Amino acid sequence: MFFVLIAISTSWSLSAQLDGDKVLHFGAGAISGIVGATLADKVSRGDPYWRFAGAITASLLAGLAKEAYDENKYEGWDNGDLAATVLGGVTAGVTINLFSGKKNKKKAVALTLLSPKKGIDFD
Repeated sequence: MFFVLIAISTSWSLSAQLDGDKVLHFGAGAISGIVGATLADKVSRGDPYWRFAGAITASLLAGLAKEAYDENKYEGWDNGDLAATVLGGVTAGVTINLFSGKKNKKKAVALTLLSPKKGIDFD
């Protein structure tokens, strides 16, 4: 509970110091990063490197699409917006890898201990 309060207060102070548009881009990057990490996780069967790459790639594609739209409609490309979107994806990728790495390690240890012979692949 303490960490949730710290996270909320930090996000409020950051949003007060940053432009509202950058905060929205960061949020969109985080959401697209979560989607990309989830898809990469399914395709790669839990490889953390692919999971992280999926988060970054999805947020980069979302940011490029949004900035291309802005350039076409408003004649304004903003590299800061693109960076905020990608930073959201990086944050999502790191967070997902931090929280899912322990689960995969516990599963690997349990499967190793339960296997009748070492080296059996349970996939």
